[in-house]
Amino acid sequence: MGLKLSLAILGVAALAGASAAAHHAFSAEFDVKQPVTLTGAISKIEMVNPHAWIHIDVKGADGKVTTWKIETGAPNSLARRGVTKNMLPIGQTVVVTGYRAKDMSFTAAGDRVKFPDGRDLSVGGSTEQGFPTRRK
Repeated sequence: MGLKLSLAILGVAALAGASAAAHHAFSAEFDVKQPVTLTGAISKIEMVNPHAWIHIDVKGADGKVTTWKIETGAPNSLARRGVTKNMLPIGQTVVVTGYRAKDMSFTAAGDRVKFPDGRDLSVGGSTEQGFPTRRK
């Protein structure tokens, strides 16, 4: 095998490894034993692969605002459920349920987003990736 072919194979393997590392199973990062319910205003939406993100500003009992990053399913998965970026307007107050990151950062795997008008969106990842059964 020539040197160029060997380098090409190594390059492809490195890129494949980086892609696989970027996409993780639920249990690698989040803890099913740490459910969270967060109320806050949407401050940013990121419809990016492999997971979309909803950022919400949560006011603590002390009045301090903390921005939580909520990981959701992939943008395509959300779209199949009828969830679009336009349904999540900046400034809208929502209640998010999900599971906190194992590293105790202000990051969670989102399961549901509930609106004051009663709308309730399923935003979690797939059970095939280890996401727990949906909470009501």
